[in-house]
Amino acid sequence: MSTIHRIHPTAIVDPQAELDSSVEVGPYSIIGPNVRIGAGTVVGPHVVIEGHTTIGKNNKFFQFGSIGAAPQDKKWQGEPTRLEIGNGNTIREFVTFNLGTAQDEGVTRLGDDNWISAYVHLAHDCQVGSHTIFSNNAQLAGHVHVGDHAILSGYAGVHQFCKIGAHAFIGMYTSLTQDVPPFVLVSGNPAGQRGVNIEGLKRRGFTREQIDGIRAAYKLLYRSGLTLEEAKTALQEEEGRSPAAAADIRALREFLGLATRGIVR
Repeated sequence: MSTIHRIHPTAIVDPQAELDSSVEVGPYSIIGPNVRIGAGTVVGPHVVIEGHTTIGKNNKFFQFGSIGAAPQDKKWQGEPTRLEIGNGNTIREFVTFNLGTAQDEGVTRLGDDNWISAYVHLAHDCQVGSHTIFSNNAQLAGHVHVGDHAILSGYAGVHQFCKIGAHAFIGMYTSLTQDVPPFVLVSGNPAGQRGVNIEGLKRRGFTREQIDGIRAAYKLLYRSGLTLEEAKTALQEEEGRSPAAAADIRALREFLGLATRGIVR
């Protein structure tokens, strides 16, 4: 199929935009001059992609999305900040992904192979990893970091500057104002810890020994009565006692060292 047939005649694509010849653009979509889109990506109808936005390969954008619009931040003064989207993402209806701001790294990022459901909002300067799932209406305020394989259930709301660790699970309608360590399941308003995301770990191929080590680490952090600093020391010792899970426990301990809003605890 020729390039002209891949772009619907009602779509408006700026001549300066850089689209691979295999990119498809649906009816009434608008693509701005500073947009670059990689091979195999499909842009559905009524999608607006603007700003300095770079999109990788084999993404699927469903209808009515707003991608790369100005940050919803009064400090933004038109600086040439960016949005970067990786490969293989599924991005459903009515999502809003904003550019970064000069007050942070200047870029909002979404990694690879993420499943982003309808009405999801990624605010300015969010850094989302790969293989995550965002259910309908999950909302990230500015500067939020989300690790690989994390899951946000429907209507979960995350306060600005929060960090969510890899393999964490955020329950439906959760109001999150603190950081969530890797592997931990939280829910509620305000959010509270509910255990280890065991089902998610099983689905991703974690061994019984790994899961047992992560559960032991969770107990040290949440059920031992230790202070946070004491728990960090105990976790370092636990690495030696759980060789199968040593790397996972180390990742948990390192996350605690980077937490800036306190952890859900």
